[in-house]
Amino acid sequence: MRSCPKVLALILALLVLSRLHATGADTATVPPVDPSLCLSAISASDEDGIIRECGVLIDHEKTEKVDRLKALVARGGALARKDEVERAIADYDAALLLEPGQADVFNARGELWWKKGDRPKALADFGAAIKLNPDHQTARGNYRKLGQELERLGALMAVAGKPSFNCATARRPVEKAICANPELANLDRQIHAVNVRVMREAQSGRERQALQREQDEFVARRNADFGKPGYDLQKVLRDRLQRLLGADGY
Repeated sequence: MRSCPKVLALILALLVLSRLHATGADTATVPPVDPSLCLSAISASDEDGIIRECGVLIDHEKTEKVDRLKALVARGGALARKDEVERAIADYDAALLLEPGQADVFNARGELWWKKGDRPKALADFGAAIKLNPDHQTARGNYRKLGQELERLGALMAVAGKPSFNCATARRPVEKAICANPELANLDRQIHAVNVRVMREAQSGRERQALQREQDEFVARRNADFGKPGYDLQKVLRDRLQRLLGADGY
């Protein structure tokens, strides 16, 4: 009789172990989610279906890696086409964590960074896509266009706030006013640049002479009228730029 407590304790321990083993077996036998609904939505180009059904596949803990990867890329594309940029980038991030060697995904994420205005990240992604696949023509085109855009932005930053003339030699009050105001300086430089282009594209020498005469008259009026009561230099410059842009066909 004194051995009964030991026997009971052993029986209880065995029961606990058997229940734990049964629970583990139940968890292990949970079937993976069926990827067919997600794949069907992808095949049908059903954006809402892709987001919904592939989302189920992505969130399921038993989804196979290859299926989760396909679902992430598909949902990222659908979200991008719906202009849900942040969510699309998050899906592409997750896809690249699963499989870093995807040139298409790097390029797609780069396009989204470019859309957001984050040019350094976009350029890095395009570069990564090209490194993975040197023949990736879309990534190469994006890299080239973004590089040209960065060059133009750099050139614009170099002359930002500077007029078309040398402020060190400015003598007229209107010129000094333009040099002292970056917005007026930018307008002056733009007027000069557009006028040069309009004259270059003129159809005849007579047309070029007429355009130059108009510009000279504008500058002479600007110089003479500046400082008079009610004279709005910024408005005058904006009006002149708008007239030139109209003449240029833009």
